[in-house]
Amino acid sequence: MRNGVSIIILLLVAQSFAGCTRFTPYDPSSHTVTPFSSGYYIVSKGDTLYSIAWQAGHDYRKGAAWNNLRWPYRIHPGQRISLRAPAAKHTKTTRKPSSSTRNTPSKYKKKPVKKSQVRKVRWAWPTHGKIIGYFSEKEPGKKGVDIAGRVGQPIKAAASGRVVYSGNGLRGYGNLIIIKHSETYFSAYAHNRKIFVEENQKVKLGQKIADMGNTGANKVMLHFEIRRNGRPINPLRYLPKT
Repeated sequence: MRNGVSIIILLLVAQSFAGCTRFTPYDPSSHTVTPFSSGYYIVSKGDTLYSIAWQAGHDYRKGAAWNNLRWPYRIHPGQRISLRAPAAKHTKTTRKPSSSTRNTPSKYKKKPVKKSQVRKVRWAWPTHGKIIGYFSEKEPGKKGVDIAGRVGQPIKAAASGRVVYSGNGLRGYGNLIIIKHSETYFSAYAHNRKIFVEENQKVKLGQKIADMGNTGANKVMLHFEIRRNGRPINPLRYLPKT
């Protein structure tokens, strides 16, 4: 009888300890956000248009257009953000414009952007260490590279730009920084122990922005991503060869 009571007590103690632990094993698939079947997102404290677009996997400019948002894209907790283009309205067909209308003066036409006007982004490694995770277009959770290191190792901006997100609101990323380098390119730095930059702050190539850590992960590392027009791309195609 005493043995049975002892076993029950041990089980209760084990359950109490299990309930107190806060550690969650790192799951790479947690980087992939399940599509919102409702087609919209309710803004939480700390969210930005950029972080929502990052989670949804689309270009922030599309999100701004779908929700009639203009720079600086201010949003507030509780706001409902559409994650897809609005349904097209049926309109009556109109006759084709006359030749005089088609020959619109050039100053009224949309001018194409010259290649020389598109700022090239100069990339550098955000930190040094062994690559323990590689980019994959097919496997979920592998939208960047994982670089191993030590706690407190400096994390630097991989290119000059402006911080558009700094926080821990994106599931699976821990303490995260997202930097906008141009209208096309963004980069992200996840699992930091400590962050040294704020949203809207301008940063330079090679500037220290964080300390390496393991927030949201089960090992010390940096998860680094580059996205082009909202889509993840292989960072190794852009980072200098070492």
